[in-house]
Formats: sequence, structure tokens, C-alpha cells
Amino acid sequence: MKRAVIGFLLSVVLLPVQAQQAKQLVFREEIHDFGVVDENKGPVTHEFKFTNNSNRPVNILKVQASCGCTTPGWTREPVPPGGEGFVQASYNPKGRPGFFNKSLTVTTDLEPNPIILYIKGQVTDIERPSVSEFPVSKGNLKFKTGSFNMGRVYRKDEYVVREFPVMNAGTKEVTFTGKFVHPSHIKLETLPTTLKPGERGVVKVSYNGSIKNSYGFQSDNIQLTTDDDESPLKSFTVFATLEDFFPELTGTDLARAPQLVFTSNTLDLGNVRKNTATEREITFTNTGKKELELRAIQPNCSCVTASPSKTTLKPGESGTLKISFNPANRTGTQNKAIAFYTNDPRNPVQRLTLTAYVN
Repeated sequence: MKRAVIGFLLSVVLLPVQAQQAKQLVFREEIHDFGVVDENKGPVTHEFKFTNNSNRPVNILKVQASCGCTTPGWTREPVPPGGEGFVQASYNPKGRPGFFNKSLTVTTDLEPNPIILYIKGQVTDIERPSVSEFPVSKGNLKFKTGSFNMGRVYRKDEYVVREFPVMNAGTKEVTFTGKFVHPSHIKLETLPTTLKPGERGVVKVSYNGSIKNSYGFQSDNIQLTTDDDESPLKSFTVFATLEDFFPELTGTDLARAPQLVFTSNTLDLGNVRKNTATEREITFTNTGKKELELRAIQPNCSCVTASPSKTTLKPGESGTLKISFNPANRTGTQNKAIAFYTNDPRNPVQRLTLTAYVN
């Protein structure tokens, strides 16, 4: 009985240590969506970049792909403290039509628990489009999605351009009139202007993060006008996630940069009562060598608010963050997140996860 109790206590003590170690190797992203992949254009490749936030060099021992269709690659030399490395995933779509979701298991000498990365996308034969590949109908025009996702957009003064396929599934020509309704940070173009029956085209969306001048997840509504008898007006939502752009820095520059560290990146509120707000405070510190700027805070739910005691921290300075959760009419287990956008070049976007059980 004593051994069981001692073992339980040791597991409780070690859990925070293991969680902290898991955060010492920070990937900018752990899931990458290739979107639509042309089966005829060969393998597609993506690099998952990471920063070593530990106090010692880290070696990637191996990367194991879940499928022979995925070829991994990685930084072979040790990554020093504060340095950056990568894990590369190359996916071969040939002969694999349809949706794919593959994983890469990354083993390092930093800690025993591996890191799991994912790639996903939709393989299609672009040269031979079929109606089944365009499941969303808007009048006689069919689209692959009912919204346009721009993915990550940097807050730089330049446009990010994405193309979204469209197909005329009707029996008559459909012409885009050139009349678009859109916000100033979005530009629209349709190619070609007129689609014959069965013909495929694209809606080209250009998005300027500098003009939008926001952080985090954003959504905007746009409208395209056509001469489609069935439905002339086509409405869409454009999604994007905005972040600051940081150029690659030398080891010396990184050592002098600001760095945001929370006492914990998770917050368990335990059992809370329905329609009763619960508040907690956590501490955050600038462990870097330059002033830290807390540029934006974005919870993923209106039920969560986060108020910092200060938005700029000198090197070595700390502040407090007051977090409030109001479950309103929610019940059961709740998982929420708060994104923090700063000028920390190692990890410019950090997320704090909040859990609670609403009685």
C-alpha cells in the first residue's frame, strides 16, 4: 500500500516536469494542410521548423513516417540552445486520390516522449476534374469548399495570393460580371471570366495582412456577381490567421532577443458552477535581453477574457495575467485556448490552454 501511494505521489510530482520538458522543443506548427494536391505534379514537401528552448544541444534521433508514401528528413547536426532546426515531410500523391492524413513521429534525445507531426490534404487529378470533386453548389457553379481559407498570413505590406477552383456544372455559360464586394485588404479576380459548361476556373484571392492590421484568426465576407440564372450572387467567407513576420536571426541575435515565458501553459479551473464567472491569475516573464511587447491576446471563445497587468516588459521583468471564464449556459468538460502574440522571435505565438468542468 505504501509503495502504491509513493508511486502515485511521484507521478504527480513528475507530471509538471515532463510537461515543461515537452515545451522545450517548440514547433511553429504541428499540422500542415497542403490543400488540393495535383496527382500529376509529383511529391509535395513541407518543413516543420522548431526552436530549441532548452539549455543544451538537442539531437533528432529519428523521424518515423506512418506511410511509405511519406519521406521524412530532418536536421542532422545538434541544434544548440536558442537555435532552429527542421523536420521535413515529402508526400507522393501518385496513385493516391482522395483525402490523406499522415503522421511523423519525431524522437529526440531531449526526453523520452516523441513529438507527433501531421500532414494532410486532398489529392486530385487537376487535368480531369469531375463534378464529385466540387461538392459545394452555388447555383450552376460548383466549388470545392464553401469558404476560402488563406491559412497563415504575415502582417507585412504585401499580398498573399491563393487560388480556389470553380467548375461550371450547368448547361449554359456563366460569366463573372466583375462586380465584387470585399473589404479593402482583399482583392478578387476570376480566371477565366466566362466558364463554358463543364469548364473549370479559379477564384484568385489576394490578402494583405498589413492593411487588415489585426492579429490571430480573422474572417471576412465577400460577394461575386455572375449572370447565373439560378443564383447570380455568390457569397463566401474568407478566413486567415495573421501573425508578425520575423526574419531568420543569428544565434547572437536570438540570445539578445526578448523571450516570453509563462509559469504554466495550461490552466485547470477544476469544477465550476454554471453561469458563474471564475478568475485565476498566472505570471509571465521576459527572460530575454530586450523589451518584450505583448501585442495582442485572442481567446478562442467569448466566454474567456484575459487582462494583463502590463503589455511591455523589460528584460527580467514579470507581469500578471488575470483570466476570467464565464461558462454561461455551457455544461460538462470545457477546453478553451488563448493565443498571445508578441515580438519574441523564437515563439511569436504562444497558446495557453484552459480546462474546466461545468456542473
